[in-house]
Amino acid sequence: MDKATSHLWLMRGMYFALAILVVFLHLLPLDTKPDRWPFPDILIALTFVWVLRRPEYVPTLSIAIVMLMADLLFQRPPGLLAALVVLGAAYLRSAAPGMRDAGFVSEWTTIGVVTAMVFLADRVILSILSVQQVALGPAMIQLILTILAYPLIVLISQSVFGVRRISAADAGATGARV
Repeated sequence: MDKATSHLWLMRGMYFALAILVVFLHLLPLDTKPDRWPFPDILIALTFVWVLRRPEYVPTLSIAIVMLMADLLFQRPPGLLAALVVLGAAYLRSAAPGMRDAGFVSEWTTIGVVTAMVFLADRVILSILSVQQVALGPAMIQLILTILAYPLIVLISQSVFGVRRISAADAGATGARV
């Protein structure tokens, strides 16, 4: 196996490891009192950061497995949020080449809209199916906090894990889609 292939699989494994860490930390009983503020959905933000910056690191099947695991462990309706995140990631994957030269504000806005659509579609589908869900206020706070957490996750992904946007020159050299 050559160096590029082993690095690709290492980064794919890193995504799984980070997802498991996020889920584990979310499930830890650090405080016995109910939360006053909902926590941002770090898993969705992490997935969208990696899909937009290096789509080859997070195949669609990986996203589906990670998000289904999160649905089951967080006792959400199995597969609904997983399917919506997969759809959002597919849109971002197709938009990634066009966003390569866009600024960070444009990227952040795109992520914000896609994340809002995922949250909205989840609420609408759960409402249609008459499934009990969290009140609208805390859900909106979680959405806003998730969007606000995006720059921090980008910073950590770039500085710690080296997940940077691929440039047009790098894409041509590695044979990636431009």
